[in-house]
Amino acid sequence: MSDRAGRARLPTAADTVALGARFGRQLRAGDVVVLSGPLGAGKTMLTKGIAEGLDVDGPITSPTYVLARVHRARRDGDPDLVHVDVYRLLEHPGADLLAELDSLDLDTDLDDAVVVVEWGEGLVERLAERHLDVRLDREPGGDDGRTVTWRWSIP
Repeated sequence: MSDRAGRARLPTAADTVALGARFGRQLRAGDVVVLSGPLGAGKTMLTKGIAEGLDVDGPITSPTYVLARVHRARRDGDPDLVHVDVYRLLEHPGADLLAELDSLDLDTDLDDAVVVVEWGEGLVERLAERHLDVRLDREPGGDDGRTVTWRWSIP
């Protein structure tokens, strides 16, 4: 990875998509991307860029109510994208989050896919030795600007 860790200011939503596309071009089957940050920070927007970089079918929308969506690769042999949002699971104190995630069989998907998980910090890193942790934060002022930091965990 050329960018094992970094930080960027992204003034527009288009900049967020562009960074996601850059990440997407670096990802391979078996990788897990863990997205964290407050509501409205741009996690799904970054995932749109990752999908663009991976060249998978869309549209990319938040899977909040269905938990996971699979986006198939357009070219044979390229990885699919599994987009997961565990936000709704976090609303249930006492829920066995690891059991809920295990029921999604995400580790099975890793053979042929990149798994991107919104709100999965501290939960899904165990799925793969190689994962990308991304933190997005809105900048004060109410515009589209955000700050993003990322770090690859690569054995």
